[in-house]
Amino acid sequence: MEKLLTVKEAAARLGTTERFPRRLIAERRIRYVKLGGHHVRIPEVALTEFIAAGTVEPMPELTWRDGRVVA
Repeated sequence: MEKLLTVKEAAARLGTTERFPRRLIAERRIRYVKLGGHHVRIPEVALTEFIAAGTVEPMPELTWRDGRVVA
């Protein structure tokens, strides 16, 4: 079974306040597990997937000519 993180733990891993992961949950932008009536946990894998989905890879070095990029 995968590790489940509290909202506080998820926020710490993201380097944000607790409000950000709570908003992700409310907007259903991240997978979560509901325990009982009010408790939610974020699977560690879901947090990793969320980070990976938002990761932007650097572009290769570009050549500029006359103010435009040349491939």
